[in-house]
Amino acid sequence: MNTTHKSIDTLLRQQFFSDPSCNNDIVMHYAECIAIIEKAIVVVSDLKDGWSRIFHGGFSDTLGLEGVATEASIWEKEILERMSPAEQEEKYLAELRFFNFLRHIPRSKRDSYYLATHLRMTGRTGNIADVLHRMHYWYEDGSDAIRFGICIYGPMSFSLPSKSVVIDSLTGIWQELSSKCDDTILSIREKQVLALIDKGLLSREIAQRLCISKNTVSRHRQEILAKLQVRNSTEACRKAKLLGIIN
Repeated sequence: MNTTHKSIDTLLRQQFFSDPSCNNDIVMHYAECIAIIEKAIVVVSDLKDGWSRIFHGGFSDTLGLEGVATEASIWEKEILERMSPAEQEEKYLAELRFFNFLRHIPRSKRDSYYLATHLRMTGRTGNIADVLHRMHYWYEDGSDAIRFGICIYGPMSFSLPSKSVVIDSLTGIWQELSSKCDDTILSIREKQVLALIDKGLLSREIAQRLCISKNTVSRHRQEILAKLQVRNSTEACRKAKLLGIIN
């Protein structure tokens, strides 16, 4: 599991779940219907209990997959293994950006958005297949916690304007997900602090440079770690560079 994978995994698992009675059967029924109707591969990941179930529609034959599988992980290993490491990294980055995008959307409107990504995967015969990956989040009623992640894999039947986009299901309006979107993760001051950390400055030196107190620098450090979901400043700098937040 690479750093980006760990980050989105941590983000999803650190939520507070308030409704243990969320009906799994309804979600599974929807997923199975989508797999049948769209001939797609549908993955339901239970973010609370840490497992996933894969429903294989007709498109599964293209990738050499079959049956209904349950995995003891929220990450569909059976499908991820069909992607190159670089393609997996792109997928994780898109999902992290989507997660952060939704944080800035009113809770009442988040259900309308989904992520669409163009992926390249190895098919049954070793050929490279162009795959459309769509990701939806299922929220617990009356809560900000995401209970289920629903991923739909099918043939790339139309072109996307970029590698990954967020689409509003109600209007059809799309927004590109790229490093430009990452600017909203950290505040301007947090970016300044992190850039100076990356240059090796201590909190005392950063405080002097930015004309703020050392306590304020410490607070910014904690916010940066929390927002990037990392454990230390070294990981924060690496993650921020990967996302294009700092140079």
